[in-house]
Amino acid sequence: MLISEFDYDLPGELIAQQPLDERSASRMLVVDRGANKFDDRVFSELPSFLRDGDLLVVNNTKVFPARLLGQSETGANVELFLVEEKSSGIWETLARPARRLRPGKRIDFGEELTAEVLEKTANGKVVVQFAAAADLELLIDKVGRTPLPPYIKREEGSLGDRERYQTVYAKERGAIAAPTAGLHFTGAVLAGVHEIGAEIAEITLHVGYGTFEPVRVENVAEHRVMSERYSIDESTAERLNVAKIDRRRIVAIGTTTTRALESNIADNGRFAAGNHAATLTITPGYKFRAVDAMLTNFHLPRSSLLVLTSTFGGHELIMSAYEHAVAKRYRFYSYGDCMLVV
Repeated sequence: MLISEFDYDLPGELIAQQPLDERSASRMLVVDRGANKFDDRVFSELPSFLRDGDLLVVNNTKVFPARLLGQSETGANVELFLVEEKSSGIWETLARPARRLRPGKRIDFGEELTAEVLEKTANGKVVVQFAAAADLELLIDKVGRTPLPPYIKREEGSLGDRERYQTVYAKERGAIAAPTAGLHFTGAVLAGVHEIGAEIAEITLHVGYGTFEPVRVENVAEHRVMSERYSIDESTAERLNVAKIDRRRIVAIGTTTTRALESNIADNGRFAAGNHAATLTITPGYKFRAVDAMLTNFHLPRSSLLVLTSTFGGHELIMSAYEHAVAKRYRFYSYGDCMLVV
């Protein structure tokens, strides 16, 4: 298929610029693959669409303040977006303005944290080495800002983004973007999941730049999503395997969780504990083996996340659901509403 087949028109005012006051008040479009239809609901109703014995799998990664604002030795403003730690204290970053950051240049982020430019990569990123007066993580958490997506046109902080751009079950620090399908959960909804008889298991995949990298090819089969590290502990692997043996549904919360589970499952249908690399790129024609239902937010046109979602739900049905969501004025993207595909 062509990437142009994953395009849709979205009025700018439907891109959510801020979260709702109540997480679970988000709207939820329930897409039923078997019945080839969709229905307008509210996220707080999620437990009513689950079954006794379902296993919900969530990504417990925690977003850290990866956006740093500093000044060069000449006093020019510099912004670094931390993408990946290559080794202790050495980070690959997206930098603005990158053209002025030559090797050897120093950037100050207050009195306690500085960075020296080491090199520019072939793909335009800037590699820096940090020097810190104290624990580097603590200082980054102190001076950094929440890495809100670029389509949110406001400054971080005014709406408590450090707390709100984070799932209520976030534990493991390391993501530069939230697994946004999980942002709708509250303690009450999680309690409702348990009351219905469903279980909840956790994996960790630190959402990175590769998840959002644009599709730059016309034939989607030629696109490759960057590898991402994820971990599954022994208890979760066992629960996943038992669910498969018992033919109970595995419900993935988010595309990152979906990619990790589909990357992990072996040809014999078994899941393996440990630290792994999610190298799978899901495109039309892929046969899902791990996931039976998926909760996800609404994604950008022509994105690998929309390709994954439409592969799972069926291209025609999902694109029709997106047209419906636009017509019904759903809120889109990270702070927006969600879709449950069953």
